[in-house]
Amino acid sequence: MLRSVFPRIMLILGVLFFTHSLNAQNGAILTVVTHDSFNISEAILQAFTDETGITVEILRAGDAGQVVNQSILSKNNPLGDVLFGVDNTFLSRALDADIFVPYASPSLKNIDEAFILDTELRVTPIDYGDVCLNYDIAYFEDHNLAVPQTLRDLTQPEYQDLLVTMNPTTSSPGLAFLLTTIAEFGTEGDYTFLDFWTDLVANDVLIVDGWEEAYFGYFTAGSEDGTYPLVVSYASSPPFTYDEESDMATTASITAPGMCFRQVEFAGILRGTDNATAAQQFIDFMLSETFQADMPLQMFVFPVNPEAELPELFTRFATIAEEPAQIDYADIEANRDDWITAWTETVLR
Repeated sequence: MLRSVFPRIMLILGVLFFTHSLNAQNGAILTVVTHDSFNISEAILQAFTDETGITVEILRAGDAGQVVNQSILSKNNPLGDVLFGVDNTFLSRALDADIFVPYASPSLKNIDEAFILDTELRVTPIDYGDVCLNYDIAYFEDHNLAVPQTLRDLTQPEYQDLLVTMNPTTSSPGLAFLLTTIAEFGTEGDYTFLDFWTDLVANDVLIVDGWEEAYFGYFTAGSEDGTYPLVVSYASSPPFTYDEESDMATTASITAPGMCFRQVEFAGILRGTDNATAAQQFIDFMLSETFQADMPLQMFVFPVNPEAELPELFTRFATIAEEPAQIDYADIEANRDDWITAWTETVLR
């Protein structure tokens, strides 16, 4: 009887050894370079590791703009294997620097083509959201102050010293807000985006390096020490401020026409990686329903996979702007650096 069982035992052991070897081949440590706002449920990430044998390390390196800049500077010795968080405002800078290798994920067949901005597929769309002004509901109610409904409102005396935003040279939402003002006021005429920013500075706008600093350092609803009830953030941020006692969010977004900018975030495989296969598997994983359904309450963004189910808090308090500001991707690519230079000379010098 022992002889009859032995071959089957050896067969099972052989299968187990083969599976372990396969995972070992795939199971290199994969480093994902991303922004400070990246988050994922531990159980979801562990499930990926259990399935593939790949251990994932997350390297947070500042705001999205800083992550892109650092990745360009280190392109000959990449910081990791996958970069997540480059968006349509900084995308051309990353593509021009040639820091990604193309990868066509099979899961892209489920994604709306409107999100696929790079036809060479050097980056893969993962999420989207609208960069808008967020406001502290209680502050405006307590001060009997109307919520601004146009960008021009922000230059009025009643909103002096109330807005904190980000530097567009280091922050992707900061750049998105700059693009919103360009779409609204233009670059030529009697009142341009630079005139608007001149008036905004005169009205004591606060400009900081990144979103984390603005939201959790200066926004009244994000910090006990905050003194600014208006912040440039996302229309998907209010669920983060849900209060169980009141069953309401303590913040809301201003999504009036022309007040928001649609931002799409991408992931790409960094050129020079030694873990290309593992990187491809992680890109596929990021497009899966499992990862996509986890994102809304982890990073407060909308999934690009239409099959991913949104949580209740998102359906109640997160919004999508019906009429976001529009600037063609090609125009951003052609003019971004000039716009940023003009903004810097007007606002910071």
